[in-house]
Amino acid sequence: MESHIVKILQIESVTHNVKRFRVEKPGGYKFIPGQATEVAINSDKWKEERRPFTFTSLGDWDDLEFTIKIYSDHEGVTNQLGKLRVGDELILHDVWGAIQYKGEGTFIAGGAGVTPFIAILRQLEKENKLGKNQLIFSNNTEKDIILKEEFSKMLGDQFINTLTSEKNSSYDTRKIDKGYLSEKIDDYTQYFYICGPDPMIEDIQKHLLELGAHKEKVITEEF
Repeated sequence: MESHIVKILQIESVTHNVKRFRVEKPGGYKFIPGQATEVAINSDKWKEERRPFTFTSLGDWDDLEFTIKIYSDHEGVTNQLGKLRVGDELILHDVWGAIQYKGEGTFIAGGAGVTPFIAILRQLEKENKLGKNQLIFSNNTEKDIILKEEFSKMLGDQFINTLTSEKNSSYDTRKIDKGYLSEKIDDYTQYFYICGPDPMIEDIQKHLLELGAHKEKVITEEF
């Protein structure tokens, strides 16, 4: 199994609990937008603790980028990642499937589940192929919205936000259920891309099929 030790080049805060890590890119390392790899921290205690993270960089960038939610309330891998500094090392493993773009449609994300869509939408923007793609993004509160400014600039009114734990006049404040989907979507022949907590994925997939979506066009993570 392929593995690479890489140095962290830059760490930035994206939201109050999400960080962007820019790391070295190994020679010949290739992936396509939406793909992921298993990442471990290069230390005696943590190097066997691998976790999957999606690349949020594009394939032709000089470095790799990961956008990671830090869970600081328990002693896990992301808590440790949140303590790392520039110059510390990560271990990267094989590239694997995740979600791949198949055609124009609606992206539906919950929280950090948006990360596979970041590189896909960035690549489409670079190629001037955003078209009618839209993103429906559910978060607890406004401060949890990852890359709000970038998505707003990229998608305009095709970037739809809903908050489930905060009343805010600037946003929808509803769960993404069957009724909400029926209001926001008028074409069920398009592709649908879903990523978020497992129960959310299962519910939305079920709702979309009931509303008339084509099963082969409802795309979730592929392992």
